[in-house]
Amino acid sequence: MSILGGVPTGVVWPVEAACPDLSAGRKRAARSYRVLKIAPTAFFSDYGCHVRILEETRALQRLGNRVVICTYHTGADPVGVCVRRALNTPWWRTVRVGSSRRKFFYDFWLLLKAFETALLFRPDIIHAHLHEGALIGTLIGRILGVPVIFDFQGSLTSEMVDHRFLDPDSLWYSPLRLLEWVIDHWAAVIVTSSRNAADILVRDFGYPRAKVRTIPDCVDATTFRPRWLRDDLGGIERLRSRLGIPPDRKVVVYLGLLAEYQGIGLLLEAARRLIDRGLPVHFLIMGFPGEEFYRQRAEQLGVGPFVTFTGRISYVLAPDYLLLGDVAVSPKLSETEGNGKLLNYMACGLPTVAFDTPVATEILGDAGLYARAGDPDSLAGRIAELLTDPVRAEALGRRLRRRAEAYFSWDWAALQFVELYKELVG
Repeated sequence: MSILGGVPTGVVWPVEAACPDLSAGRKRAARSYRVLKIAPTAFFSDYGCHVRILEETRALQRLGNRVVICTYHTGADPVGVCVRRALNTPWWRTVRVGSSRRKFFYDFWLLLKAFETALLFRPDIIHAHLHEGALIGTLIGRILGVPVIFDFQGSLTSEMVDHRFLDPDSLWYSPLRLLEWVIDHWAAVIVTSSRNAADILVRDFGYPRAKVRTIPDCVDATTFRPRWLRDDLGGIERLRSRLGIPPDRKVVVYLGLLAEYQGIGLLLEAARRLIDRGLPVHFLIMGFPGEEFYRQRAEQLGVGPFVTFTGRISYVLAPDYLLLGDVAVSPKLSETEGNGKLLNYMACGLPTVAFDTPVATEILGDAGLYARAGDPDSLAGRIAELLTDPVRAEALGRRLRRRAEAYFSWDWAALQFVELYKELVG
């Protein structure tokens, strides 16, 4: 059972704890807004866009804004965050990660819940996540006369292709690509998490450059801290022992979704090459949902004893687990999605290897180490460079920590959003 804010994620919090009265108190302080976030996903889960939604919300609330999140029927309710859930479906209690036909059904009920909440809450701004959220938000915004911001996480059709839900040669590809174009152009403003995503919108979908703003994924550098800023390392060592990681091995950590487009198969191939070279290395692979599949894959490759799979790791426990690593890795292959895990690695001061993609280079800058995309030999070589040169590895980790502190603050991001709200509402 994962933990969020000290509370088991299976617990359903009373809505009143975070939402005492949605319709009360329309008077607001200067630069403070009522924000309706629409999140067509099982918020909160411990990965990807969920972290962006949560941390944006917390930072906006610290500035005095009131935020309500409308989401699917399942997920965790973080402490201090107002969550309104769509109608439960007893025959489909869980929402799978990635694309699914069921989401048409979930989105219909989310539309009804978001509209009901908007009538009661009367938001100043609708802040929509993902393409389904942007479509729902635009429909409600046009009825109520409320401006809509689309918080863009990546191309809808490209994500479907990455998840192997959509074949780019199928009859459905062109209609869905057209739907994506329409959703993009309906939004008043699109906020991207990377310059690469902004370029895709302009180049591939003809979206006006002047209406695109880039506010990157960020990290809470007071929670994700490196070893040299922690005074509780005894607990980290006990965690290592509990996971059964041999004390004489260097540890390579990965934290994120387990899927082919995330490069997990290639990571295991790289692990086999490093182990065949005789390097004293152990891989700690943390995440879901393909844990059992990749555990069998590791056994087939002969690296099972050198890899530990933890399954889902709670976001609040992630800083401790990451500090077990000597090197962090992100072999993500997607060219359009963000890569927020890199920021957590950076804040923890971990030297980091990633495939040479536009998003990774934008985040890590010249402090990252890059392998040729899709090449397990190159990935193994880059990891080996850091494992065998601890002085260089520490220097790169410290540079990445400084970069995270300087450029990737959620409080800074929230200020950018408030300025954007002011521009649209004013």
